[in-house]
Amino acid sequence: MEQKERPSFEEALKELESIVSKLEDDSITLEESVKLYEDGIKLSRFCSEILNQAELRIEQVNEAETQ
Repeated sequence: MEQKERPSFEEALKELESIVSKLEDDSITLEESVKLYEDGIKLSRFCSEILNQAELRIEQVNEAETQ
């Protein structure tokens, strides 16, 4: 994942799915596989962070509604 511009969750997830598809291809080299894996881990962490932030926001909204 490039650091230039922060992608949306949907863009990051789409790129992650693309990486998984490429990793399933037996014709890629070990070096390519490692690079794709590294990029995939970064994207996975990014997506998890976005989901965690969304969950916290939802919890805050729910707490505000019950008060």
